[in-house]
Amino acid sequence: MKPGSPGTAGRLSARPLWRTRPPPEPEAVRALQNGLRLPSALCRLLLIRGHRTVAEARSFLRPVLGSLHDPAGLAGADRAARRLASAVARGELVVVHGDYDVDGISGAALLTAWIRALGGRADAIVPDRIRHGYDLSRPGVDRAAARGAAVLVTVDCGIVALDPVRRAVAAGMDVIVTDHHRPGPELPAALAVVNPNRPGCAYPNKYLCGAGVAFKVGQLLAAELGRPEDEAWHYLDLVALATIADQMELSGENRVLTRYGLRALTHATRPGLGALIRSAGLSPGPGNPIDSAAVAFQLGPRINAAGRVGDSMAALRLLLTHDHAEAGRLAQTLEANNQERRAIEEHITAEALEALQRDYEPVRDRAVVVSGDGWHPGVTGIVASRLVERICRPVVVVAFDGDLGRGSGRSIPSFDLHAGISACSEHLVRFGGHHQAAGLDIVRDRLPAFREAFCSLARRRLGGAEPRPELRTDLDLGLNEAGPELHRYLQYAGPFGRGNPEPVFVARRVLLAGPPKVLKGEHLKFRAVRDGASLGFIGFRLAGRVPPAETLAAGPVDVAFSLVENNFRGHTTIEGRVRDIRPSGEPSAAGPA
Repeated sequence: MKPGSPGTAGRLSARPLWRTRPPPEPEAVRALQNGLRLPSALCRLLLIRGHRTVAEARSFLRPVLGSLHDPAGLAGADRAARRLASAVARGELVVVHGDYDVDGISGAALLTAWIRALGGRADAIVPDRIRHGYDLSRPGVDRAAARGAAVLVTVDCGIVALDPVRRAVAAGMDVIVTDHHRPGPELPAALAVVNPNRPGCAYPNKYLCGAGVAFKVGQLLAAELGRPEDEAWHYLDLVALATIADQMELSGENRVLTRYGLRALTHATRPGLGALIRSAGLSPGPGNPIDSAAVAFQLGPRINAAGRVGDSMAALRLLLTHDHAEAGRLAQTLEANNQERRAIEEHITAEALEALQRDYEPVRDRAVVVSGDGWHPGVTGIVASRLVERICRPVVVVAFDGDLGRGSGRSIPSFDLHAGISACSEHLVRFGGHHQAAGLDIVRDRLPAFREAFCSLARRRLGGAEPRPELRTDLDLGLNEAGPELHRYLQYAGPFGRGNPEPVFVARRVLLAGPPKVLKGEHLKFRAVRDGASLGFIGFRLAGRVPPAETLAAGPVDVAFSLVENNFRGHTTIEGRVRDIRPSGEPSAAGPA
């Protein structure tokens, strides 16, 4: 059977368990409606999401920049800003070292551009994934020293780079580490270490991305040099790009930063971002803003592609250039990188699925470690994500080149991947990451021991029950409520992402107006009706993953969906994007979603 066929998908994946939130009290809904003059469906959603008073709901729907936390609350940030201000005043060169992903590249571009705008001298570098690996390393320090750096600033990296930081200090550089990854037991011996997750840091937002931390340092630097506060908002486009692409929590301060950053992205005053938006086929403008989905699935992957299969410096130059012609050339380079990345990813995913067909046992295995020779290390993270989608287990994918393997892991919400890998670190050369994503280096002969240790730990922590994907739904919605008005108001509840997921509605006991159409062998399209109202639905990649068409057409069904806008040949309609569909009456999981 060909990997990725419906049969393979069915064997490797389980149907999601619907977890439905209890409905809000009618009296609370009426109170919000009376106070806000908004549709009942939106008020129900606000209550379910925890915004119980009129004041709370208003604050959520219309967040303001004045609610951002004081950047001085970041431990070490004041000291970092004072040193950078001194470098600007003295004309000393600051080299900003980012990582090779969207967050590191965006953050490095942000701080470099800001220092230059303040009259300072700044260069930016990011590592090559293949030659240098992730994080600040010896080659990164040597590159900064060769440029004559007086100050070396890391962005989105450096918190566990103890030896490279010592090397930089010994070479005469003042080192400022700005990062958001989890620290190890020892902090680097830098002039300043700025990380909301470092011990003793009381900053309330522990979910800043690397570019967000750099932005906060930039705010303090600008204040040191007497610049007006509102100049900082010019850099929020890069913060939004990084926050969404790095899958940070889109709640609280992050949601405010991203909300206003997406507005800046829509106008795209940076030539590089404008060229990138055009190469992605987006046409932002009034009524058609750049949203979090466009960043996550179109802009972010193109920047990441440079670091995965091309030259990550090309993406950095794209974000820094003021030359429109250069921006166009670099955007096309990233477009070609992205096409190459897709082809490589599909090939390796197919090989990994073949390995799962041979070795994976759903009842036995609570985690999976797969490896291959000659696999491109730049796509292991994406492949791991694809496998997690299929099997709902933590997955580590390792690409070997000779005896050295470079791997990436992705996880499920109930398993802390960074903690799991840390517990098995005796088998690794190095590692780093987050709760849900991590990277590692490993020597070939240590892989069997690591696999056994990691999978055993997953069995202990996840327990005997077989993990199942969960579909978390917000509220039941009548088809008569699912129209343009609700879709328009839902835009105020965004941006959507981790921590503020796109609302998922359930239309219960609806009838299909006809048998579902199967498009391109994998997508479902149909229209549902109930009580005189109807709505069109599209379900991407659902053919073979839901009950057969004749079962769905035979009786009432429940449809879990999001509301989306469909623009086709100048005609705009609202339709449902199907998350799952099942015969009515199947039980949902109890408890809060």
